[in-house]
Amino acid sequence: MMIQMFLNNKQLMCNYKYMKRQLLVFCIIGLMVLISSQVVSQVDNTINKVVIDAGHGGKDPGALGKKSKEKDIALAVALKSGKLIKDGFGDVEVIYTRKTDEFIELHKRAHIANESGADVFISIHCNANKSPQPYGAETYVMGLHKTQQNLDVAKTENAAIFLEEDYKDQYEGFDPESDEGYIVLSMFQSQSLNQSINLAQKVEDAIHTDVGRKDRGVKQAGFWVLYKTTMPGILIELGFLSNLKEEAFLISGEGQDKLAKAIFNAFKSYKEEFEEANKDLKPVLNWVEPEIYYRVQFASYRKEKPMDYRKFKKLGDVRMYKHNGMFKYTNGNNIDREQTVNLKAEMKNKGFKDVFIVAFHNGKRISEDDVGKLMEGKKEN
Repeated sequence: MMIQMFLNNKQLMCNYKYMKRQLLVFCIIGLMVLISSQVVSQVDNTINKVVIDAGHGGKDPGALGKKSKEKDIALAVALKSGKLIKDGFGDVEVIYTRKTDEFIELHKRAHIANESGADVFISIHCNANKSPQPYGAETYVMGLHKTQQNLDVAKTENAAIFLEEDYKDQYEGFDPESDEGYIVLSMFQSQSLNQSINLAQKVEDAIHTDVGRKDRGVKQAGFWVLYKTTMPGILIELGFLSNLKEEAFLISGEGQDKLAKAIFNAFKSYKEEFEEANKDLKPVLNWVEPEIYYRVQFASYRKEKPMDYRKFKKLGDVRMYKHNGMFKYTNGNNIDREQTVNLKAEMKNKGFKDVFIVAFHNGKRISEDDVGKLMEGKKEN
């Protein structure tokens, strides 16, 4: 009888785990539908905005070599790559997640890319291994890791999460050290996976052909920063700092110049190919940010607050901007000023006392006088 009870309990546990897993899969599929609808709304036929993400920074050094830190090499190559793109394509806006040695949280890197409406996301890193033998470049896209090695690389890069004070709240319970977490992430393969793979392959080809470095191939793994971005995105591992010969190349100015040029060449090829293939494509629900819009400012702090801060929970569309050395928080994003006046009244009813309307032009705060001047300029034209 005891044996039968044990078997029955074991069966119940199996059923519970199965139902839990099925529920998880159902939720994931629902979220994927939502994400795919967001991606469709961004369909366009040009590449005119790229986010370049220099991995790690500040208190997070990344991989360490005998004479180098990953964060320094990643930043140098990121800035060089961005300059080449800007010089080569005057119509392309280059946005950096960081331009100095500062710590930027992983979720903020993805937020920068998504908020900017970027067409491409390029994250730059360096690799390391317990053995000094491995060398060469490899480029990742978001997806299911096929080897333990790919999983280990993703775990290493995602470990930066642990340096954030509120990582448990920001990352939806994701544990960078848990294998199970990566199974969930891998189910969110980007809707633009083919484009990501295409760009990644061009990077690998350019690094091998133009720079003469070993091509370790295009791979898939669960990188949080790629998981959260909504555009084609890649993560480049430039080489191994654990290999003394490769480290010497990576820390040299010549090596960094060559790698940046390879990234530029790959981007150039990808942009030209994409725009030629989609020149007759008509954008689907392609939302363009209004030139002038209004928000209601309700808070200002000397230190930045997380978006799930208790004071913000009553509100929906909370956004932050920096002004005069302060972190300022707003709600709403309306073209119509009258709607913003109504929103201001609603916020007062919710208990927010010090609220006022602020205007923005192309992402920058402007005065009411400037709004008038801009409007007058439009009438004259």
